[in-house]
Amino acid sequence: MKLIGSMRSPYVRRVAISARFLGIEYTFRELSTFRNKEVFEKINPLLKVPTVICDDETVLVDSSVIIDYMETLAKRRLLPSTLEAQVKVFRLSGIALIAMEKIVQIIYETEHRPERLQYQDWKDRIEHQLRMSFDLLEGGFAKCSLWVAGDAISQADISTAIVWRFAQEITPEIADAADYPNLSEFSKRAERLEEFSACPL
Repeated sequence: MKLIGSMRSPYVRRVAISARFLGIEYTFRELSTFRNKEVFEKINPLLKVPTVICDDETVLVDSSVIIDYMETLAKRRLLPSTLEAQVKVFRLSGIALIAMEKIVQIIYETEHRPERLQYQDWKDRIEHQLRMSFDLLEGGFAKCSLWVAGDAISQADISTAIVWRFAQEITPEIADAADYPNLSEFSKRAERLEEFSACPL
């Protein structure tokens, strides 16, 4: 399996780190859809990261689809065993994905759109959604002694740690550690794990 993209993308890191926890081997090729557009387009004309090329040359896109594929290969899921705990993981994973989406929208709005075309009301809306996402995640991880849904890591843990680290890089004015002590401490602990440190931002 080949994973193509940039570790600057939280979606690429999500796939890479999940693969390590699942025991899925892959080779990584660092390519940007912007800096390496012509090369990337030949691999995937959708210009979408992460892109995975399966052993039979099938091209997969979208981090959630790719993780579903990897869990099928591994014959296990990054989920707890009980339905109640699974619902908690699904909820927090979805919120973490929304936070990722909002940070990426901020990047596109501020780095790729000419300043004269930027719309402040839209930027305010995105930032509000991002803050609400972190507020909800902070509450969700308030009593997390190890992992959010038990003794084993779940997709909610992986995605939340990744998006918090990403926010520290891109939107530190929104993701202030003083405002979100639970997320800050949890992410620091997760980032010290080998599976995370092997896939640095």
